[in-house]
Amino acid sequence: MRAIKSERCAASGWNACARSSESAAPYITTELALKWAQRPLRTQPSNWAKRLGYIRGFARHRVATDQRTQIPPDGLFPFRPKRARPYLYSQDDIRRLLSAALEMPCHYTCCKLRPLTYYCLFGLLSVAGLRLGEARNLKLSDIDFEAMVLTIRGTKFGKSRLVPMHATTCAVLQDLIKRRHRHNAALAASPYLFTSYRGNRLDVGDIHRTFYALSRRIGLRGIDDSHGPRLHDMRHVFATNTLLRWYQAEQDPERLLPILSTYLGHAHVADTQWYLSASPELMTEAMRRLERRWEDRT
Repeated sequence: MRAIKSERCAASGWNACARSSESAAPYITTELALKWAQRPLRTQPSNWAKRLGYIRGFARHRVATDQRTQIPPDGLFPFRPKRARPYLYSQDDIRRLLSAALEMPCHYTCCKLRPLTYYCLFGLLSVAGLRLGEARNLKLSDIDFEAMVLTIRGTKFGKSRLVPMHATTCAVLQDLIKRRHRHNAALAASPYLFTSYRGNRLDVGDIHRTFYALSRRIGLRGIDDSHGPRLHDMRHVFATNTLLRWYQAEQDPERLLPILSTYLGHAHVADTQWYLSASPELMTEAMRRLERRWEDRT
């Protein structure tokens, strides 16, 4: 749906561009596509590549009804958006964050389970490598405690996948569910794992505000900082720690990378390979292995 909306926007933008041009071209040309993609001029070059991608997608549809349509080739704008540099949480960071979640004050009886709910949410993100949206959408029916497996449905790329859980993770989640059933009827009836006191799925804005407040409390962020460690960085830590363990166990990370990619729900292995350069420890292990191979050849 997002791609379709983007192409519709590209179509309306293209029409405006064509009408305003001297040639008033009735069909897409690469030259006019480039001109449209670079509007406005005062923007990041990576946005030019994104806008040209919208036109390229629209042109592929348009060429079926108008053979004069030119599809802008790839590589005209070699710019790519810069990835945010992840914060690599230490085990101590995670412990302090979880402790702070449990210590959140409860002024009303109805919010009694809020600390435990956030403790379980942040804990699951740190050990399972899930996206926040995936954890937030988890339903009780998606949890198989006997098999110790989570079913992640309707993921970022529309595919479902299975995520194994450790026995300790199962025990913590089971405790949360039991307390919910004892707390009130709204929580007992809710189909979602992580809920507000009304039984609704946790609000994503409240999740982030709670995380920022706890981060400031334990010193991960300054009081006035608008940027800092993100919840999504826990997913990076999960991936880099997995790769690091493979290196240290003398396994072949390159051969095992597709397994990690599938586990994380990535569409392409290349999306997972980026984690190789995100951790100094990983780079050290990779260089150590490379040096040993060169020594073996000499």
